[in-house]
Amino acid sequence: MDELVNNDVAVQMPLQTLASKPITVHLAYAETAQIQHYLSLEVANGTTIYEALAQAGWLTQFAALAVWCEQVAAAITPAAKLWHVGIYAQKQPLSYQLQALDRIEVYRSLSTDPMSQRKNKSK
Repeated sequence: MDELVNNDVAVQMPLQTLASKPITVHLAYAETAQIQHYLSLEVANGTTIYEALAQAGWLTQFAALAVWCEQVAAAITPAAKLWHVGIYAQKQPLSYQLQALDRIEVYRSLSTDPMSQRKNKSK
């Protein structure tokens, strides 16, 4: 048994209890500039990004995301411009194990380069 100290009181809990306690994560996806999707989800400790996306139903709801996930499932290092998921704006592999209150962000491809867009607006 492990000991947890909380306010100077020792509490004994089995390791299985700590590991099996569900954690809450948040998912965010801006499908378009006008359509955004947000979801809070309880998952088992040790759940990966891929597993959370599947559990949320986003791999069936968003076919393009499912196809992309299949293509990069084995990738360990995210490729800068080709990567579509992250935790708090930090790109992570689909095998990343989630922590409590992580925010999974699904990025969409930009239709135009932001710098080019600003140049065109200023003309």
